[in-house]
Amino acid sequence: MVTESTDQMQARVVRKVAVRLIPFLGLAYFLNYVDRTNIGFAKLTMSADLGLTETMFGLASGLFFIGYLLFEVPSNIALHRFGARRWIARILVTWGLIAAAMAFVPNATTLYVLRILLGIAEAGFFPGIMLYLTFWFPRSVRVRLTGMFMIALPASSALGAPIAGAILQYWDGLFGLAGWRVMFLVLGLPAVVLGVAAWFYLTDRPGDADWLAPDERRWLDDTMAAEQQATEATGRHRVRDSLRDPRVWALGLVYFGVTYGLYALSFFLPTIVAGFAESFDTSFSILENGLVVAVPFAVGAVAMVFWSRHSDRTGERVWHVALPALLGAVSIPVALYMESPLATMAVITVTAVGVFCALPVFWYLPSTFLAGAGAAAGIALVNTLGNASGFGAPYVTGFLLDATGSSRAGLWVVGAVMLVAALTVLALRGRLRAADADRATAHP
Repeated sequence: MVTESTDQMQARVVRKVAVRLIPFLGLAYFLNYVDRTNIGFAKLTMSADLGLTETMFGLASGLFFIGYLLFEVPSNIALHRFGARRWIARILVTWGLIAAAMAFVPNATTLYVLRILLGIAEAGFFPGIMLYLTFWFPRSVRVRLTGMFMIALPASSALGAPIAGAILQYWDGLFGLAGWRVMFLVLGLPAVVLGVAAWFYLTDRPGDADWLAPDERRWLDDTMAAEQQATEATGRHRVRDSLRDPRVWALGLVYFGVTYGLYALSFFLPTIVAGFAESFDTSFSILENGLVVAVPFAVGAVAMVFWSRHSDRTGERVWHVALPALLGAVSIPVALYMESPLATMAVITVTAVGVFCALPVFWYLPSTFLAGAGAAAGIALVNTLGNASGFGAPYVTGFLLDATGSSRAGLWVVGAVMLVAALTVLALRGRLRAADADRATAHP
């Protein structure tokens, strides 16, 4: 009888786990980002109905992150305590109901309140998934598989933008509702359905996975336990220690810079494309606007896959975050100085590539020195600090758009913040490589 090698066992188990988890979690993340950012498309007709200025819209977009930031760390600790299956199901159902309820807002104040509640409901989802992936995938393949999961992020805009545009244009008046109201309703309810499914479909830990063969379950459980013990032996595993670790706060700053570019594009790219009518005498229907907006995100999705695979193949992480962040920092400020819609979108596409290539590799970095409950708290804190950009980016961009009448000033700020992110992760290079080396020594 031929004995199966460790590499063969890993390939077989990882493939089976990836097929089981990545599509489901990716769909949840797709809906998550669509429900978080579809306000950018609703704005095209909602602002007139509710009397929103650019600053008011930026405030409504950003208020989501007030509740999100306050409840992020407690939510992730709750996931670690109660189990991913229950907690992810709870998050999906509550955010879906609130997202759908936005179809019925009568005024700006109610919109503000629901955006805060939506943030509270979604708190803990993304860092919870990042923590959940560390339970199931060995380090050697984690960036590649995180990249596969995170394809849902650019896909949510690449596919969500045309879908939202089509609903606004063709379903206006359905159920007696304005198109933007129909959009909130139709795009919010699928999260509720997926939340119910998550309760029955997800498995908390490898040891509970009856959909794996006994030898597969045993191998995966032993492998992940050994990696966890190695990290605990050399890194932070207590909540208090991880929350005080300066590396956690520095990584939060890096994530803030990368996601600042992400949210500026997500919330204001439809407005930038609509502005082509004035800048270049080129106008688009709402559906065409969605198709144009989709292009940078579609290209970013493809680049993300290849870049994350390259990072796993080479084993290098820090430069795989810094270089894309530098690319975004350099490209985004000059986008609106281009002299045609095609040139403008080409430069914005380069920025999107930079943002999306940095993200999956970035999330490898906290796991080099965080473990256990400390990982739950530390990853949540990094995500909390980073997602503060979700308030800052739309509000600052909207304020500067109102103040100057142009998107240029806001995009210069985006470039500066992304540059700080790139420089910060490079400054951390020595400490992160040392942590990764210590962990590898503890678990050869």
